[in-house]
Amino acid sequence: MSYRIGVLSVQGDFAEHVAAMNDLEEVDAAPVKTKKAIETCDGLIIPGGESTTIGKLCERFGLDDAISKLHAAGKPIWGTCAGLILLAKDIVDSEQWRLGYMDIQIKRNAFGRQVDSFETDLPIKGIEGGQARAVFIRAPAVTKAQDNVEVLATFRDSIVMVRQDHLLGTTFHPELTEDRRVQQYFLDMVKASASCVGSD
Repeated sequence: MSYRIGVLSVQGDFAEHVAAMNDLEEVDAAPVKTKKAIETCDGLIIPGGESTTIGKLCERFGLDDAISKLHAAGKPIWGTCAGLILLAKDIVDSEQWRLGYMDIQIKRNAFGRQVDSFETDLPIKGIEGGQARAVFIRAPAVTKAQDNVEVLATFRDSIVMVRQDHLLGTTFHPELTEDRRVQQYFLDMVKASASCVGSD
């Protein structure tokens, strides 16, 4: 069986996500930018990029409705960097458009500007095999998380990876490394979701 994973492709580094997911078996990953394409997905990735631009395009083309249908159906959604900003209910000092699904507060550019980008190794809860390489580019940080949000990784006392039911968020970019364990973690979420739907 192959699981269809869409990567929102209106702006940002969607091509890298598609390539990374397709490194895994049982995955058919493709860029998606229409309501119809989004609605056919078993899981969706919202990539890094410019969160305000991605948000405006989602709203303009009605993609938020399609994403909301996935969310309501319990299909996994993974936001990286800008994608996680859009998943957050609260964005520090910003009224920008957002999906607002996750019970978190997030701060944009928490680690500095583009020139302050860096890489590090992170221990991640639920991922075996040692620390995972993480690339931070103008990265946000989760500043608050409600009790129903599981913190999976932190860096310098900042929360950088979270999960809330079928929602996953990373402030870093796993798609820019050769390590595919975070992608596998998301695929396992997709598989679990599909098995639940199939048993209904």
